[in-house]
Amino acid sequence: MTQQSASPGSRPQSTVGDQDRTSPWAAGGTVFAGVVLLVDGLLNILKGITAIASNSIYARIGSYVFRFNLTGWGWVLVALGAIAVITGLGLLTDALWARVLGVFMASLSLVANFLWLPYLPLWALISIGLDAWVIWALTAHRSPRSAVL
Repeated sequence: MTQQSASPGSRPQSTVGDQDRTSPWAAGGTVFAGVVLLVDGLLNILKGITAIASNSIYARIGSYVFRFNLTGWGWVLVALGAIAVITGLGLLTDALWARVLGVFMASLSLVANFLWLPYLPLWALISIGLDAWVIWALTAHRSPRSAVL
C-alpha cells in the first residue's frame, strides 16, 4: 500500500459521495412532520376528551344511520394523541425512534384517509398528500448522527 501526499491545493476525496446529502426540503419536512404530529396529537387528545365526556352520537353517512359509543373511541383518540405528541417532540429533537414511529403513524393515517375518501373527498385527499409528504421527508432526511447507521 502506498500513501499519497496531499498537495496544498487539493481537497481530500469523499468516500461517501453525494448520496448522504440531505435535500433542504427533506430536512424542513422533518421539522414540519414534527410540528404536524405535535399539533395533531394535541387536537386528538382534546377530541378524545370531548368524546369521553359525551356518551353517544348519531351519525348519518349517506343513507345509513350509525350509532357510535364514543367513550371507547375517545380513549383510543387520547392514546393515539399522546403517542403523536411524544413522536412530534422526538422528531423535533431528531431522534431515530421518532422517525420510525412517525412513518408508521403517517402510514396509518394515509390508509385511514383513503377509507374516508367517499365521505370527505377533499379533506381526505389533502390529508393523503400531507401524509405522503411526511413519509417522504422522514425517510429521505439523514441527520449527521444517523449517517453512521
